[in-house]
Amino acid sequence: MAKSTIDRLTALGEEVLEKASQNPTAHRVLQSAMQMKERVDDLSKRVRGLEGMEKRIARLEKRLAKLEGSTKRATSSSSAAKKSATKK
Repeated sequence: MAKSTIDRLTALGEEVLEKASQNPTAHRVLQSAMQMKERVDDLSKRVRGLEGMEKRIARLEKRLAKLEGSTKRATSSSSAAKKSATKK
């Protein structure tokens, strides 16, 4: 029975992987690549968390601006009322 091209490529790929796993340098490179992947995953999780915090901060800043605006209006109107009462 003749092997298909896919079967031959699969067998060749398995041989290459087996030889690479026995090579100490290739093993170190593979370990470094896996550590890099883990670090990138960790950093992406942190960045997603920061994006959420930035959204929360933006909402809080808007609320604070509204509160400060209403406080200034209330303070200015009560100051005007006090001045008019003092003049009488």
